[in-house]
Amino acid sequence: MQCFPSLVLALSSFMAVLAILQLFHSLRQAPCYGKHDKPEHRWPRMPSRRAWFLQELPSFLVPALLLALRSPPRLEPLACRLLGGMFCGHYFYRTFVYPYIMRGRPFPLPLFVMATLFCSYNGFLQGYYMVYCAQYPKDWFADFRFKSGVLLFLLGIGINIHSDFLLCQLRKPGEQTYKIPKGGLFTYVSGANYFGEIVEWFGYAIATWSFPAFAFALFTLCCIGPRAYHHHRYYLRMFTDYPKSRKALIPFIF
Repeated sequence: MQCFPSLVLALSSFMAVLAILQLFHSLRQAPCYGKHDKPEHRWPRMPSRRAWFLQELPSFLVPALLLALRSPPRLEPLACRLLGGMFCGHYFYRTFVYPYIMRGRPFPLPLFVMATLFCSYNGFLQGYYMVYCAQYPKDWFADFRFKSGVLLFLLGIGINIHSDFLLCQLRKPGEQTYKIPKGGLFTYVSGANYFGEIVEWFGYAIATWSFPAFAFALFTLCCIGPRAYHHHRYYLRMFTDYPKSRKALIPFIF
C-alpha cells in the first residue's frame, strides 16, 4: 500500500463537513443516550459496556492492522511511532479499560452502528496518514508544535481519564439515578471529561500538524462540546442545589 494524498485530503475534508453538520444537529438536540435517552424511543438497545467496547475497537484495531500490512512493518521516523502510539494509546483505554469501569444505561442500537462506522472511518484515516503518508524531519521533537501539542495531549488525556473515574464512582453497580459530579475539573465545569478529550485531540492535532488530525479535533469539539452544554442544562434543571458558579465546558468562560 502507498500514500495517496488526494485520498487523505478527501477523507479529511469530508470529516470537517461532518463536524459542522454534527454541530448544528447537536446544538438543537443531544444524542439520545445516557441521561438524554427518552422512553418514547423504542429502538433496540444493547448493554452499554459491550456497545462501548465494540464501537471503540476499530479506532484501535484498524491502525494496528494498517501497520501490520506495511512492509517493513514499522513506522518511520520515530515521530510517527510516538504520534501513532498516542492515538492508539487513547483508544486502548477507550476499548479495554473504560467499558469495564463505566456504569451506563443500555445503548441504542442505531447510535451504536453510527459510532462504529465513524470509529472505523477515523481509525483508517488517522492510521493510514500516520503509517503511509506522514513525514517529519529528524528534529521534529525540538519543534514548538510537537512539544506544545504533546503537552496538551497529556494534559487532556489526564483530565479525561480522571473525570471518567470520578463519574464512574458516583453510582453503585446497578444504580440508575444520576448524581452531581464533584472533584477535579468538575468543580468548574459540568463537562470535565469532554473538556479533557477536546484538549487532548487538539493537542494531538498540533503535535502531528496534519489536516486529518485537525479535522478529527474539530469533529470532537462539534460532537461533545454541545453535549456538555446539554449536560449542564440537565443538571441545572434536575438539581436545585447544583453549583451556580459552574460553567458548561470551559472553566470560568462557558
